[in-house]
Amino acid sequence: MKSYDAIVIGAGPAGTATAIFLKQKGHRVLLLDQARFPRDKVCGEFISPAADPVLKDLGVWSSILDSNPVRLSGVYLSAYNKRELGIPYPSVPGSWENVSSLSLPRKCLDTILARQVTDLGIDFFQGYKVDDLVFSNGNVTGVKGWDDNKTKFETHAKVVIDAGGRNSISLRRLNLIKKTRKSQKIAMAAHWSHVHLPKNLCYMHISHPGYTGISQVGEGLANIVLVVDSKDIDKQSVPDYYQSTVLGNSLRAELLKTGSMMESPRTIASLGFEVKPVPCGGLVLVGDAMGFIDPFTGEGIYLALRSAQLASQTVDESIKTGKLDKTGLDSYFLKRENEFRKKFQLSKILQVLIYNPVLCDHVLRVLTKNPYLAKTLVGVIGDYIPADRVISFKFLYSFLKSFLFKQHKEACLPPTSFKTISSGRDAL
Repeated sequence: MKSYDAIVIGAGPAGTATAIFLKQKGHRVLLLDQARFPRDKVCGEFISPAADPVLKDLGVWSSILDSNPVRLSGVYLSAYNKRELGIPYPSVPGSWENVSSLSLPRKCLDTILARQVTDLGIDFFQGYKVDDLVFSNGNVTGVKGWDDNKTKFETHAKVVIDAGGRNSISLRRLNLIKKTRKSQKIAMAAHWSHVHLPKNLCYMHISHPGYTGISQVGEGLANIVLVVDSKDIDKQSVPDYYQSTVLGNSLRAELLKTGSMMESPRTIASLGFEVKPVPCGGLVLVGDAMGFIDPFTGEGIYLALRSAQLASQTVDESIKTGKLDKTGLDSYFLKRENEFRKKFQLSKILQVLIYNPVLCDHVLRVLTKNPYLAKTLVGVIGDYIPADRVISFKFLYSFLKSFLFKQHKEACLPPTSFKTISSGRDAL
């Protein structure tokens, strides 16, 4: 096989985006994936508002719109079958423009990105499984593995970008996943037919033993992701556990009363892990290979696309300057850390809150009474309002103030009532 400027492992959103951005900068790129497309994966099939400009930069925006995606106007939250709250997206700071998020099947998104890869003339080899990295003088200089005909291959590049997710070869080969004593989460996802949600919102239901995210992804078609502790499944079959748990919440059951599960749930384990720094040059990690936060606030597709954008900028500079060692590539990891650190902190805080029924109910009560706090939080979850707006003394003070004192004449809503915050745009 010929040599390249960059080899990208994995053709999910992070991998295809990295390959496209590098090709746009004039580099010779090879994209490898062990699967053949189209293929489906566990995914919330929700793309936060901040991803729109990145998709435009990738040149796929018109194709996305042609696929007729559902546009979601905000987030719905419910806590333990009691308090409910609908929160619209606030406008972008300094603008009155309405904000919405995309919801479309993951298979559709991956197909659009893969088509853009081939349209740009990027070498895209499907059915190629990378099983090892190639080293020279302590730096990664290529990859090797097998194609689906069991034929060995080895190819070289100036830089290798691993977008292979939580099971990527780099994490395994270099032992980069940090050990944790925390219980492991597992996500189960399936499409349901004949589901018509009352509002174009991303529906988040929190109740024992975990939570669900429900998004309309087409006419009468919904994607439902259930996240629980893996130990809670015990010896039950995944389909039976998934369906009984989803319908065990009365609010979900009401939304899905006309719906039916179309397929056996797909699963993915080991949600929420952190990764050690890459110890060598010639290697960059993007997307889930850089670590994964619980999907309640960790909108994975945007994180994948944005990390690809940041990585491609650093890789482009490193190739042009010849600084391909660890020092030359570390600027990417610093940029990513600075951009997403506060969002990761928010995720950890919310994990504590949502799994405690009393605290979770208190949080929703405060958000119900203070639309500014609610909209700010949703804007942060949507990735277009900086997370430091929430991870700050000012926000914490406002939150505690609303919690401890009555700042509004409006009394606290009864536990079973549902409120939608006005879509009027507050200045943020």
